[in-house]
Amino acid sequence: MMASMMLLIPLSLLMLGAAVWAFFWAVDRGQFDDLEQPSRLALEEDPTPSGDATKDPRPHS
Repeated sequence: MMASMMLLIPLSLLMLGAAVWAFFWAVDRGQFDDLEQPSRLALEEDPTPSGDATKDPRPHS
């Protein structure tokens, strides 16, 4: 029991340190700068294609 605790406590502290580092890395890279624009992009319509791209490429039978 005690041997497993001697392994799991340092391992959990290392994982906590990695999570804190990853959070600050993401904040430094600007991952949390704009939280609303990606949700708005899902609601916008795609631009309509121009020219012959709107025609069905399959032959009509």
